[in-house]
Amino acid sequence: MTLNMKVVAPIGILVFGLAGAAVLVAAKSSVETEPPRTPPPLIRALDVRAESLKLKVSTQGTVAPRTESDLIAQVSGQVVEISRKFANGGFFEKGDILVQIDQRDYELTLATANVEVAQAEVRFAQEQEESKVAQTEWEKVGEGVPSDLVLRKPQLAQARAALDAARARYQMAKLKLERTSVKAAFDGRVRTKRVDVGQVVGPNTPLGRVYAVDYAEVRLPIPDPELKYLDVSLHRTGEAELEDGPSVEFHADFAGSRYTWAGQVVRVEGEIDPQTRMVNLVARVNDPYAAPEDDVRPPLAVGLYVEADIGGKTVDDAFVLPRSALRGRSQVLVVEDERLYFRNVIVLRSDSEHIIVTDGLTTGERVCISPLDTVVDGMRIRSSAGVKRGIG
Repeated sequence: MTLNMKVVAPIGILVFGLAGAAVLVAAKSSVETEPPRTPPPLIRALDVRAESLKLKVSTQGTVAPRTESDLIAQVSGQVVEISRKFANGGFFEKGDILVQIDQRDYELTLATANVEVAQAEVRFAQEQEESKVAQTEWEKVGEGVPSDLVLRKPQLAQARAALDAARARYQMAKLKLERTSVKAAFDGRVRTKRVDVGQVVGPNTPLGRVYAVDYAEVRLPIPDPELKYLDVSLHRTGEAELEDGPSVEFHADFAGSRYTWAGQVVRVEGEIDPQTRMVNLVARVNDPYAAPEDDVRPPLAVGLYVEADIGGKTVDDAFVLPRSALRGRSQVLVVEDERLYFRNVIVLRSDSEHIIVTDGLTTGERVCISPLDTVVDGMRIRSSAGVKRGIG
């Protein structure tokens, strides 16, 4: 009896355990399981609107004078006076005497030349009278055709030539005297002064370096693909400058503040740089050193580094979107009934922040501007309220 219990008891426990497990499995299989539901991604959408957009091309350059030259002595002598304006950074006006060379030698030479002219005039007048007398005497007593020598024509020609030479020497002496006063050829500013009172100079001696200030110029390098956005031409027009070139807005930081100046493109340089593939436009700013009405903005000084925004062509029915709206090279995601659909568009221009679309969209449509890793055409989404955005 004891032996039977030892055998039967474990078997009973095993059977009971298997039965319980079967019941649990059956109960578990009878419960229906549902997979967890993932909500559609939430995206930001932009309500787009067509607009007329004026393009601009951004570049940079350095302010330069329209002309710069050495101030050169044309006669020799001692410098006896220097204008107060003739100092590094000094401003002057056209016609100002900047350097005065000793005039005394040239005044004496001019006086001597004046005397020579008077003597030559007397000699010429005498020869004219003698020639008339010779003609009259020949008509009274002579026969045939008189020679030029008899009529004193060679002597008269010699006297006329001597008078012309004397007058030329007088004009040269007068010119040299005028050149002792070294005058400014334009309104300008002194970059470098190289001479002072007491110094003896000769012809072609550099006295200083000056530049014009009536207007300044800025060379603006433009990548050749950007030229299509500007209303300029490389063709020959017969004009030295553009009559109505694009406007330019210059910006620069100076003394801790940012300032703006207005200018205009006046010409296109004739070459494409083979190294950089750039074309240089030249913009002009009139009267760069004039004091502004607010007396706050500094002058557009020579050598100042400036950023430039050049006004370009106007594009109608353009859509400005954030760069994040672009998928690949020419697609955007349009939101319709809380689903995303790929749309091919024509991108006129793009930069790090925006794209400009000229075809493929309609005013009122909504475009996804959220970055998405994986997109399937027609996938469901949740979108936030649309916002109109563009280039300011």
